[in-house]
Amino acid sequence: MSTPEGKVKDKVKRAIKRLRSEGWRIWSFMPVQMGYGSPALDFLFCINGRFVSIETKIPGKVMTPRQEQTAADMQAAGGLVFVVFDDTSLKIAFEQIRKECK
Repeated sequence: MSTPEGKVKDKVKRAIKRLRSEGWRIWSFMPVQMGYGSPALDFLFCINGRFVSIETKIPGKVMTPRQEQTAADMQAAGGLVFVVFDDTSLKIAFEQIRKECK
């Protein structure tokens, strides 16, 4: 059985699969954080040449200070960063991805 956050991750995976089926060029990676190297968020993508990262949370949870800093560093480097926690935030994120990565 999937955890509540795992269910959110599954929704992100399905949304990426839909983009791929539409012909979008996507490289994706879900890093496993082991405490070594640079921190990352839950999903890393290159979508049609744009760097995108998504952090998944269950409703009511927020990013840790380290995740906030990682997100800020990614945005400062020109990447798109989203936090997805429900169907609405997923829809908003992928509408923006479609707009920014076309």
